[in-house]
Amino acid sequence: MSNSNDNILNNTEDLNELLRIRRNKLDILKSLGIEPYGIDRFERTNLSSDIKNDYEKFEGKIVTLAGRIMSKRTHGKASFADIQDRDGRIQIYVKYDTVGEKNYEVFKILDIGDIIGVTGEVFKSKTGEITIRVTDFKLLAKSLQILPEKWHGLKDPDLRYRQRYTDLIINPEVKEVFLKRTQIIKAIREFLDNRGFLEVETPILHTIAGGAAARPFITHHNALDIDMYLRIALELHLKRLIVGGLEKVYEMGRVFRNEGMDIRHNPEFTLLELYEAYTDYYGMMEITEQLFAYVAQKVNGSTKIIYQGTEIDLTPPWRRITMVDAIKEYVGVDFNEVKTDEEAVAIAKKLNLETKEGMKKGEVIALVFDELVEQHLIQPVFIMDYPVEISPLAKRKHDNPQFTSRFEAFIYGREVANAFSELNDPIDQKERFLEQLKQREAGDEEAHMMDEDFINALEVGMPPTGGLGIGVDRLVMFMTDAYSIRDVILFPTMKPKNE
Repeated sequence: MSNSNDNILNNTEDLNELLRIRRNKLDILKSLGIEPYGIDRFERTNLSSDIKNDYEKFEGKIVTLAGRIMSKRTHGKASFADIQDRDGRIQIYVKYDTVGEKNYEVFKILDIGDIIGVTGEVFKSKTGEITIRVTDFKLLAKSLQILPEKWHGLKDPDLRYRQRYTDLIINPEVKEVFLKRTQIIKAIREFLDNRGFLEVETPILHTIAGGAAARPFITHHNALDIDMYLRIALELHLKRLIVGGLEKVYEMGRVFRNEGMDIRHNPEFTLLELYEAYTDYYGMMEITEQLFAYVAQKVNGSTKIIYQGTEIDLTPPWRRITMVDAIKEYVGVDFNEVKTDEEAVAIAKKLNLETKEGMKKGEVIALVFDELVEQHLIQPVFIMDYPVEISPLAKRKHDNPQFTSRFEAFIYGREVANAFSELNDPIDQKERFLEQLKQREAGDEEAHMMDEDFINALEVGMPPTGGLGIGVDRLVMFMTDAYSIRDVILFPTMKPKNE
């Protein structure tokens, strides 16, 4: 379809007419003895990139390619077209004298979007463009939808996410994001495998939702007649494996949280969690900064990236600062001087922050940090030593048990990693679970449930352990300069479209 037809698509009646014409062409093709979906297999000798990257090798040679027609220009008894395969586009030249009268008439019937296989000789056109002089072609699949030559009518991101298949066809930069995502995931595995970590798989269906503060999706197992939960984290099963002696394990997979959606959140997302025995959260800091730097160097060729116009330097070591000191630096309040919960709540109210009844000092510290500090953390930084009230699975600091050996890593004001020196005291862990149960009973649907089997595992004995979680989608966002998490998930969660 030429650009002159783009405006036609704005008229529903004309669009329906164009779709009807495409379906009529099915009958025309069949009357010519061509089955538009009749070929099961088509053998290619090359991809477009092979020829375009090494023209001298292929000049004058006969090749066979396949792809989707992306443009078509007919001039009497000769036609040019661009076909697009996995690696890009290449021009083809179809001439009446070369393919014969019947085949040329068939080619004239074909539409943009149709998928064809071509055989022909490699040459350069008069304008110097690498081209295939077609001697034979086959229709591999007829397109019945109107494929825009440009993104007319599908500029709305909502439609792009719903019709990702068309998005990938039309916008090469979208395909590049997902090719790079694959490279990133491969690099993560390579980094961890080289460090001796064992990749494992743990259940997606849980009988207890644990390992994170999040509302789960609930389903029902008919045979067992019990409710089950889609996992919200990987943590508790992986730590069971540490107890079992596997010592260095990781898993990268989907987790599910029944929460809101925005540019940083999707209800299902990819999470990396890893655990290593006989180390602590300082060991996890070293792994985090080294992993980010390794991935950036591997896929982008540098440890410096540009994100939304800002240069981010991922080169280790990253800055390290406690949560309390970060609040003091950016807000001017020193919570080391605050002695009571009431005093902390009063400070939050003075800062015009919304508080809840019965809030404890640690919860207020987290609130102040979330609301007033995070936005300032542009360059990579480890925020250390989180309050125990918001860290039910982390080990307390020996010199200040109100805080835990926990950090979160921030880039561009966004959390990208969360890690602990893991709590391995079963008595302390059970007490914290009981406190979480009280919060659930008070209406907090994100508070942890009691996991008696996990307590039992800790009673068997878990060595000192460092654990780390990284949101893979957010990592991909930074490596691809993507504004929204939906831009790095092939099929983001969407509300069903009203008919």
